[in-house]
Order: sequence, then structure tokens, then C-alpha cells
Amino acid sequence: MIIDRDKIADFCQVLRDGGQKVVFTNGCFDILHAGHVRYLNKARSFGDCLVLGLNTDSSVRRIKGPSRPINNELDRAEVVGALKAVDYVVLFDEPTAEELIRQVHPDVYVKGGDYTIETLPEGQIVLGYGGSVELVNLVEGRSTTNVIAKIKGEK
Repeated sequence: MIIDRDKIADFCQVLRDGGQKVVFTNGCFDILHAGHVRYLNKARSFGDCLVLGLNTDSSVRRIKGPSRPINNELDRAEVVGALKAVDYVVLFDEPTAEELIRQVHPDVYVKGGDYTIETLPEGQIVLGYGGSVELVNLVEGRSTTNVIAKIKGEK
């Protein structure tokens, strides 16, 4: 289910008031692959519901370059939102998810193991109000960049 950005703070407060442990992660999720699925399943295991912050098309271009994303934001939201592990999707356009983290106020923030607590500004916000941060190991060799390279015959 896609939740409007303007409603996400109140929505997540209702979840927490209902006793649910809210988990949050974020990313581009452009071409879904097994690494994404395993990561999201692991993220979901840390709580009762998983809210996924999905980068908008314009933010993906700023992060990944002008040829990305391959799939538009609404298609990406629909696909990732259809996964059993993902309960809610919210789009965000900023370079980092810091402001969205302040709105969602998750009990647990999850990111890939290619980050560290020190290099993750969102993590500092979560730790600051008493939440926890979980870093999940990535699946070796599984990435959208690798999928694109394979399609182009570069791998």
C-alpha cells in the first residue's frame, strides 16, 4: 500500500499506538532481484510492519545518473509493495531519508551492510530518540548495476 508523504507521520503514529513495532528502510529498488527480496525479508523480521521509503525518479537520477531509473517510481512502488515483506511504501525526493525518518519515527531503521553507523546520517537520528539501527549483509553479486551490465553484455 502506498501512503502519501503528507500522511505518513500520522499513519505511523497510529501503527505505534496500536502496539506495532515499525521498521523502516529506504532505497531505489529499480530492477528488483533476489538480493532485494532477501534484504527486505530480513528487514521485515525486525518488527511488525515494514515501511519502505522509495526514492522518486528525480532523486534516483541525482544519485545514480541520467540513465536511471529504468522503471518509473509508480511501477517501482507497485512492484516492491507487492512483496510479502513490505507493508507500506512512501515516496521521497530528498538526497537522504533524514526528513522522512523524522516523520516515520521508526523503532528500527535497516540499511545494507555497505553502510556503517558512522556514515549513515539517518541512523544517528534514530539512535538519538532511542530507536535501533540494523545493518544487513548484502547478497554478493546481486545488484541492479550488475543486472544492467549483464543486459548490456558487459558481464
